[in-house]
Amino acid sequence: MQKKIAIINDISGFGRCSVTVALPIISYLGVQCCPVPTAILSNHMGYPNYFMDNYTDRMETYIGNWKSLGLRFDGITTGFLGSTQQIGIVKQFIRDFSRTDTMVIVDPVMGDHGRLYSTYTEELCSQMRELLGLAHIATPNLTEACRLADITYRDGVWRRKELYDMAGRIAAMGPDKVVITGITQGEFIANYVYERGAEPQIIRTHKAGAERSGTGDVFSSIIAADGVNGVPFHKSVRKASGFVKKCIQRTEEQAVPKPDGVCFEDILYQLKRN
Repeated sequence: MQKKIAIINDISGFGRCSVTVALPIISYLGVQCCPVPTAILSNHMGYPNYFMDNYTDRMETYIGNWKSLGLRFDGITTGFLGSTQQIGIVKQFIRDFSRTDTMVIVDPVMGDHGRLYSTYTEELCSQMRELLGLAHIATPNLTEACRLADITYRDGVWRRKELYDMAGRIAAMGPDKVVITGITQGEFIANYVYERGAEPQIIRTHKAGAERSGTGDVFSSIIAADGVNGVPFHKSVRKASGFVKKCIQRTEEQAVPKPDGVCFEDILYQLKRN
């Protein structure tokens, strides 16, 4: 039977991020993608203006209908969550829709470049740590990992021991597998791969161009689909980071504006299913 992932995230109609990235990638990797919208946006917030319909007050009614159908999922993955109420709804969703073998993937979308998003409070950070208690895989970037692990963020070189300590603190909250993404190492971008009971790895790719919206969603979508498909974690991280690099290269070739994200559609056929 085909596997199913529930993805809890916003839907941005334009700009290649969140569900509009996750749905085609997860589907291409052979997994049915079932969105639970947290908000509906005309385009993501990186543009000068946008329309947004906050879906928080309707999430429980939406989810309640799924409960009446008796649905269960092989994977549950989360993206940006903008309030403690949404995090509470997600925690209950995981309890209601998980089986013993359901894979829970949390992308703690909280900030970047050493700064948290303006909506993120200390209470939200605390709630995100609680959500990680229900996760099997966590995919924080360096900024988010520092905040979750209560370590001061800095630009520059991070030693392996420091990254090991940071990932270990996050794993102690719940997830067996942690990848800290977006670590700059000269001309490389590195991902620190931590898996309980295995030797940690650093997987690096050459920088391919400017940072763009949606690359984190591309990365986490591959990790989520591979997770339910049983792909080894380090292999999945290597595949995801390599694919993001190819996406950026293709997008640079097309001279696409930065807010428009990456042209993953052009090279989706290059994404292997195992």
